[in-house]
Amino acid sequence: MDKAIVLFPADASFKEQLSKILGVYEIIFNEGPDTGKIDPAAARDIVIIFGGPSRDFIKLCPRLKWIQLQSAGTDGYVNGEIGGDVLLTCATGGYGHGVSEHMVAVTFQIMKKLHLYRDEQIKGRWQGRGQVKSILGSVVLVVGLGDIGCEYARRMKALGAYVIGVRRTMQPKPDCVDEQYLSDKLDELLPRADIVTMILPGVVGTAGIIGRKQLALMKDGAVIINGGRGSAIDTEALCDALESGHLGGAGLDVTMPEPLPAGHRLWKIENAVITPHIAGGRNMPETGEHIMKLNLENAAHFLKGEPLKSLVDVKTGYRKVN
Repeated sequence: MDKAIVLFPADASFKEQLSKILGVYEIIFNEGPDTGKIDPAAARDIVIIFGGPSRDFIKLCPRLKWIQLQSAGTDGYVNGEIGGDVLLTCATGGYGHGVSEHMVAVTFQIMKKLHLYRDEQIKGRWQGRGQVKSILGSVVLVVGLGDIGCEYARRMKALGAYVIGVRRTMQPKPDCVDEQYLSDKLDELLPRADIVTMILPGVVGTAGIIGRKQLALMKDGAVIINGGRGSAIDTEALCDALESGHLGGAGLDVTMPEPLPAGHRLWKIENAVITPHIAGGRNMPETGEHIMKLNLENAAHFLKGEPLKSLVDVKTGYRKVN
């Protein structure tokens, strides 16, 4: 019998709805990513996986036809990691709201020195920390104009920033940016930006895109925000740029390495604001609701042989543009 497996904790409502949609399938609700207790004989009949399976588990599923990731990123599932006949969909569209709001909050935190005032509060000291910067009139460079990047750009533009977008392939310029360029123009754009925001996936071509050279090109006092993948920025070069005073601050929800080791010098840099990769995930209920809806909609499409939402090009790791 054809089987589907769910590799995350699911509530009763989701289980009931998915069971109705995939009525002809036996559904295994595994309640987590650990597949060690799954009978290999059962795995041989798995056609659909909801969640992020390991490569070893994928190899146990010769009849696999579709993987629905719960993440926007596709790290580990492209460039030959899965068979070319397996459909791969991600959860792009589910994280734009939550991650962009987090990144706007961190941007304000650094620009207004709220992190420094929090430090003073903990020490019980009532004192000013000098001048702050305005979002209004600032130049924001958004590197990565996917769902999250566009949502962040839209919010910053509404606050009065001048927004420049950088993307991998040329597409019609969205209204949320004032200018749009391809990534080969990044070095030319960095000196213009007061705020550089990174929202890139962890795929070939994005690792180390911001290195020592690029950091040196940025304005003195500029701020860098990273909500994509830590691998996009050279961590040691970033530490040097912050400690020297060249950069005004960094807001990082992702780091390289990740988790950031307890003794790493980045923890101690005053103008670095670090959160443990929590901007996305299910920390905001709306995010989880959106992704569960996507799972159900795509299950219905798959059963009917219809096009799936957020279909990924397994050669590049990016969502296919309809």
